[in-house]
Amino acid sequence: MFSPESTKLALDILQNEIPFAIWETVYVTIISTFLALVVGLPLGVLLVVGEKDGILPLPKSILSVLNAVINLLRSIPFLILMIMVFPVTRFFAHTVVGTVPTIVPLVFAAFPFVARLVESSLREVDGNIIETAVSMGASPFQIIFRVLIPESVPSLISNITIALTTVLSYSAMSGIIGGGGLGKIAINYGYYRSEKLVMFIAVFLLIVLVQIFQTVGTRLAINEDKRIRR
Repeated sequence: MFSPESTKLALDILQNEIPFAIWETVYVTIISTFLALVVGLPLGVLLVVGEKDGILPLPKSILSVLNAVINLLRSIPFLILMIMVFPVTRFFAHTVVGTVPTIVPLVFAAFPFVARLVESSLREVDGNIIETAVSMGASPFQIIFRVLIPESVPSLISNITIALTTVLSYSAMSGIIGGGGLGKIAINYGYYRSEKLVMFIAVFLLIVLVQIFQTVGTRLAINEDKRIRR
């Protein structure tokens, strides 16, 4: 692992490939999580407000379909999901190999997870606050955008941080199909060429990124928590 050849190769990769790989990993993770949030947030809201006793009831059939789709996508392992969405990836990116194309399967893997996390956050909102808003004549959309979402911001930030770190781990696995970033370096050098030192460095940097995302997310959640500020 620490032979002169392995050490020299690791230093070369650390200087020439690792910086760009870190950028690719962060870029793909943030963009994929943002797009997953764009899709998952409305779905999570619908799962809560669309219930029979919710503020905006939806037909039971629609809720059943939403739950079924979300559960189905969440149950598929990411590596299999990447292959299943190849046609969609090719439609948007015109190829299935590379850094940008991996965003498509990452979004498909993440948005059902985000939807459930959003649903969990919204259910934590005190029902008395919602009842007060209803008694004051607030419309369903006013309750959603002025009560539900604002009151659940700390929990949403915490759960989005969880989603972010999950997407980061998925992005590392995308190296198997040619995705860029630290995952590609770990697989190409650590697995295919048995350069354990290079793989150790890539894994260590992934752990550092997770710690950074988690620390920033936790700090933001604490800052937004009104109960703590009081």
